Amino acid sequence: MKKDLSRRTFIKGGLALAGAAAASSIPLPSTARGVSGEELATLIDIRKCIGCEACVDACRDVNKAKYPEPKKPFPKMYPKNVKVFDWSERRDVRNRLTPYNWLYIEEVAVVVDGKKKTLTFPRRCMHCQNPPCADLCPWGAARKMKNGITRIDADLCIGGSKCYDVCPWHIPQRQTGVGLYLKILPSIAGNGVMYKCDRCYNRIEEGKLPACIEVCPEQVQKIGPRSAVIEEAHAIAKKIGGYIYGEKDNGGTNTIYVSPVPFEDLAKSIERGPGKPHMDPVADSMAHADTLAKAMVVAPFAGIAAAILRFYSSTKNLLDSEEDKT
Repeated sequence: MKKDLSRRTFIKGGLALAGAAAASSIPLPSTARGVSGEELATLIDIRKCIGCEACVDACRDVNKAKYPEPKKPFPKMYPKNVKVFDWSERRDVRNRLTPYNWLYIEEVAVVVDGKKKTLTFPRRCMHCQNPPCADLCPWGAARKMKNGITRIDADLCIGGSKCYDVCPWHIPQRQTGVGLYLKILPSIAGNGVMYKCDRCYNRIEEGKLPACIEVCPEQVQKIGPRSAVIEEAHAIAKKIGGYIYGEKDNGGTNTIYVSPVPFEDLAKSIERGPGKPHMDPVADSMAHADTLAKAMVVAPFAGIAAAILRFYSSTKNLLDSEEDKT
């Protein structure tokens, strides 16, 4: 077993280096640097993925500074039946989404051209064009950036999990014992912080590629203006007689998959459960009048709440810093 693990680690390390070398010659789209007003999207070509998990390792390495460090023991919540979500002792879990694992590799067995075949491909946040998580977050912690990336501000999130409830794929994952709720109402408010892929927004702001794209030895993912990504997705699908997912799901997402088999076949084959998003067709969740009305009501209050929480957080940190000095 140890030999297999060592061999796997060696192979993955070599692949990651090869991927980094290949990716270094790929210029980051101007959209990623904020030059263009068009949203940024990623194209995931399922045919190319070999399941090496180099992208998973890169994601964990690059984002580990963002991961939660919970304070224990956790505050007793009211009511008493409020569930604790603690992944701090299971950080090595990598076969599903967790607060410490924002990307995992899906593996499915399907029939391609009459033959059984195993397909692997990365799963993470879909980064919707009209994200319900951002539109309906009552605290303004989840927000969509101008370049199309949806992120959750850990400094503002109190772990109420509204984002999880309204996400069609139930992507965000909660960690108890961390975040602003501990400073406000630790026994009543929230219960932690929600975490998910943020598309390495800080790297993109620096003109770098997202870590998962940079290290991939097979260049499974591409990043660029959404119109160009959609155009290429259709070109690939036409060439291989393939299928597209994400272009119109939930009103359109900025994660576009291309597959050699119908997504309904993939949807039937993938393992489902907590932290493992489905691949069923998704209607536009923000298209209904009542949902839009809720978003319009929530939006201004969310903005005010975010401003108040930012002020509270910065003031509290300043006071704590002064106390530490004395």
